[in-house]
Amino acid sequence: MSSQKQSGKNSGFTEDWLPIRAIQNNMIITRDNMKVTGVKIAPRNIFILDLDTQDNILIGLRNFYNTIDYEFWLVVADRPVDISVYMSQMQLLLNNTSSPRIRKLIMQDIEKGETFIHNNVVDTEYYFLFKGKDTELLQKRVRQMINNLATCGLNASLVSNSDLRLIIENFLNGGNTSEFGTVMPV
Repeated sequence: MSSQKQSGKNSGFTEDWLPIRAIQNNMIITRDNMKVTGVKIAPRNIFILDLDTQDNILIGLRNFYNTIDYEFWLVVADRPVDISVYMSQMQLLLNNTSSPRIRKLIMQDIEKGETFIHNNVVDTEYYFLFKGKDTELLQKRVRQMINNLATCGLNASLVSNSDLRLIIENFLNGGNTSEFGTVMPV
């Protein structure tokens, strides 16, 4: 491996200029041994709730934000929706149904699913990320965030390695999913 590639300067490989050494144990490990982790928040449309519930959630979120006394990033990422299993199940159901009315309903669901596939429908996911060197402190912050978000009426969980890869891919590709093989420098 050339010293030019190792240093990342003038390299033709994206991974050479990113300060990422590894993604493991639900953390991004940087070259300077910093760790980035966080929580993934399940989306919730609060605007379909009654006004008092909306106000309580918003007050809870304001209080939650005021408890964070360290640097964090709020990241929004789109993940492509994979409904292939659902579509297969619908096709099996269609094949095993003889009633014309039920077949018509199933066909309508299949057609709607195909529009999702052809229009690149995505799920929007929300993340709080933060960094540090002390793994125990990071884990404590994750637990606190999950608990504090629960008091706001939101479900959160520890980010996974897959979530972190998705965030990086979205950052590098402007939210577009790449479906091609390895690109070699020219």
